[in-house]
Amino acid sequence: MTALGDWIDAEAHLAATIMLRAISATQLVMERPGFGQRVIPRPGSVLASPVPAHYDPDPDYFFHWFRDAAMVIDALRVALLARYTDSSAVGRFDDFVQFNLDLRSIDGQVFLRRSNFRASVQPDLLQYVRSDAEIAALSGDAILGDVRVNADGTLDFTRWSRPQSDGPALNFLTLLRWSQQFDTASQEPALHRAVRELMSAALAFTLAHAGMPCSDVWEEQSGYHYFTNLLQAEALTRGAEWSEESGQPEHARACRAAADAALARLDRFWDEDGRFYRSCAPDVSGRPGRERDMSVILAVLHADRAGDRHSVLDPRTQATLATLEEFFETEYAINRQLAPERGPAMGRYAGDRYFDGSAWYLATLGTAEFYFRLALALSAGSQMPVTAENLRFRRRLRATGPAADGGKFAHLALVRGDSFLRTVRAFTPASGELSEQFDRNTGAQTSAKHLSWSYAAFITAAARRAQACRSIGAADPVQRPAGTGS
Repeated sequence: MTALGDWIDAEAHLAATIMLRAISATQLVMERPGFGQRVIPRPGSVLASPVPAHYDPDPDYFFHWFRDAAMVIDALRVALLARYTDSSAVGRFDDFVQFNLDLRSIDGQVFLRRSNFRASVQPDLLQYVRSDAEIAALSGDAILGDVRVNADGTLDFTRWSRPQSDGPALNFLTLLRWSQQFDTASQEPALHRAVRELMSAALAFTLAHAGMPCSDVWEEQSGYHYFTNLLQAEALTRGAEWSEESGQPEHARACRAAADAALARLDRFWDEDGRFYRSCAPDVSGRPGRERDMSVILAVLHADRAGDRHSVLDPRTQATLATLEEFFETEYAINRQLAPERGPAMGRYAGDRYFDGSAWYLATLGTAEFYFRLALALSAGSQMPVTAENLRFRRRLRATGPAADGGKFAHLALVRGDSFLRTVRAFTPASGELSEQFDRNTGAQTSAKHLSWSYAAFITAAARRAQACRSIGAADPVQRPAGTGS
């Protein structure tokens, strides 16, 4: 077996190669005979999974989800910077921009006038078709909250958890990061204008919908969500700076005020008794919100906030991760006899029943990335907070000294992150393929095959690990038992 670092580097290159196959996958065809559809992806579309399936038993993820697509394109940027792929991938970004620009021409009323689509839907499947009123309301910026479209750029007329407001915020952040790191202003003028137009629309949508109830990242609960609020807060914060630079001081003030309000709402998600951030406030029907949920940690990663609040340095975020680790250690059979150098396989939340509520690659990889980001922050001079709130987290990290020791604790965080990558490695087949989940009892892959988000999560975790190793000066950290501390 190769050293862990060698395997991570090889798998990251493979992940980038496979992920690229889901972007502009114009060679694929998806037949949905029950809905009278034949979908051929357009350039710029991003498939959540490029494997056609019909819940037989794998789910049908042959769609362009706005949230997933933004994450994948952001990971593509990271892959380019980390040299997991070459510059030819830039063309996929250009296609993505044009695809999103074209989506703005979708008009539900025009679709209803020109299409007798219900006649092509099997009678027993009509219950899964959206109402005419819902379809007719789709036009302009309303498309941005519509969750997903078909990969050929047509509207999705099937029922789903709508609306969702995290996609536009993620899209703004993704486009901003691309424009800053690859200087779209110096490229084709039409591309630069398109990027700015898309950013303006995404920011306007986020400003208009911040703080409003919507469906969550897992598309299961309607209410007020930590994930959505944090992504909106970061998009509005960065959007205020972008608006200032663009000569729009009034818009910048509005974005800044909305960002402050979003951050204030986030503080109210803290559960003092449980010592974790709740992922969801009570939903619109009055049902209580979720407690321990990996979406909180994923939100912190994708927002990538500077500072202490709602970042990897936030003691409350660290406490939330500690409670999640403790839960999944005992929840999954595959975690009950862990090798000492491995961290627990991680899932979504307590009580998850989707595909038996098994472990998710992106959750386990996200945990690893959290520790790598923490290692980077500590090696750059930040201090490990020493509070009662993150005591359990520090004990698990074995960072229990009376004062913050940046170099020592950075190394501990790097090694802890590696313990989760060892678990991913243990449940990754020799082919390197990553599905959505791996079974909680056997470790066998399950749910959607070739999940694009799984590959994106591997790329960003691997890139952060490489940065942390360079920053700390460790080619490969010394292995130590992961342990849980006490």
